[in-house]
Amino acid sequence: MFPAFDVVGVMEVALYTDALVIRGTVRTRQRRVSDLLNTADTPFLLLEDVTAEELDGSGRPMTATYAQVNLDSVLFAVANVPVEASPDLRARKSREVAYIATPPFRMVGTLHLTPSEHGLRGALQELDARFVPVTEVTYWSDHLGLQPREALMVAVNHRRTQILAHHQVVDETGSEPA
Repeated sequence: MFPAFDVVGVMEVALYTDALVIRGTVRTRQRRVSDLLNTADTPFLLLEDVTAEELDGSGRPMTATYAQVNLDSVLFAVANVPVEASPDLRARKSREVAYIATPPFRMVGTLHLTPSEHGLRGALQELDARFVPVTEVTYWSDHLGLQPREALMVAVNHRRTQILAHHQVVDETGSEPA
């Protein structure tokens, strides 16, 4: 059978690109948005029943039946439907809260890292997926005036992201605020 017709379900996603926020549905065999993006056979993702708006909120929203989205332009994707891990695919992971910068966005969320004999440094070194899954996320953009929003899971474009783990917020004097 042709892979394109081997669809198990439909996934709702919001793709934050460098120009637009594009919301729609994707026909897929995958259950998680990070798997959807990491297993894409082409550099584009086809969405259906689309709403798109400027990243900065200016202009009027658009609707379209279809949108072909360049995956290189995707900063991160948001999924707010809980997905249980498959017991047969479940691997032992350590949970690390991290600060993630994907300009112009910032987020704080939980990375699920494969334990390494070299600790957090080694686990981050081994993190090589094109889109990295992050759970229990709060994301915002001071630059765009976007107030903090919460998501169950995002998949961040690793090529456009800086990850700071074991981070602390400091004030202008260089000390941690009270």
